[in-house]
Amino acid sequence: MLTKGQISEWFKDLQDSICRAIEQADGKAVFQEDLWTREGGGGGRSRIIQEGKVIEKGGVNFSAVYGETPETILRALKLEKADFFATGVSIVMHPKNPYVPIIHMNVRYFEMTNGIWWFGGGIDLTPHYVEPTDAVFFHETLQAVCDKHQPHYYPKFKAWADDYFYIKHRKETRGIGGIFFDHLADEGSIDKAQRWAFVQEVGNAFAPIYTYYMNKNKNLPYTPKEKEWQFLRRGRYVEFNLVYDKGTKFGLDTDGRTESILMSLPPQANWVYNFQPKPQSKEAETLGWLRKGVDWVGK
Repeated sequence: MLTKGQISEWFKDLQDSICRAIEQADGKAVFQEDLWTREGGGGGRSRIIQEGKVIEKGGVNFSAVYGETPETILRALKLEKADFFATGVSIVMHPKNPYVPIIHMNVRYFEMTNGIWWFGGGIDLTPHYVEPTDAVFFHETLQAVCDKHQPHYYPKFKAWADDYFYIKHRKETRGIGGIFFDHLADEGSIDKAQRWAFVQEVGNAFAPIYTYYMNKNKNLPYTPKEKEWQFLRRGRYVEFNLVYDKGTKFGLDTDGRTESILMSLPPQANWVYNFQPKPQSKEAETLGWLRKGVDWVGK
């Protein structure tokens, strides 16, 4: 029988393997580890990489926390009072080169002492400049990951990501989406072991996907104008994470470690009043892709 301890240990190993892959692809910076404990129970390992050849700032965080479920969580999820346990790995990478995309992944497990449990997570890509061939590679890879487990996973979770990673006040998606899933529990013939195998597949897909973009785009030339655009797109990323992101809210509501929760924010982001890109520019073209429902695997 799959236990929370086994899941947590696997997530630790995932953190280790991803950190090794990112360090190798960056070729300069190494992760600095910060161990922390949560007053209410549990703790984690925050690993931050900064000022590398490719990565300007990134984090690969592991946590396993437990204790009394806060009332805010109980109300939000309509749950009966019981203690909780939550574990997972959360990743965000902010590159130096504007042609290397921002990437985010989270894989997590949640259970309560009353028997409730589920898996959640996802992986999404936020290019500063949308390059269609890179977007197709990303979505085809995720479709292959999903199709190994259930044929309905990719279309369902892709649509879920489009809806989730949407900046409502901007009327644009955060990036080109990916897959997002939550509250995956027993359903029909799909049991816990099968859900877990899928989550592991998603976790293991991260390093090959992102090191591909690091190696492919890290040496592309760029100008100060393109760097300024990168800072503006980072600003959109910040807006989403602070206003809408459920993981950020859960971490803060459960008295998680603030520095670890907010490691997803970039080292620098800009806001320019009413910025409008020039028509038919690369920047305008990118904005045109930031919408729901783009069928990347059909291209």
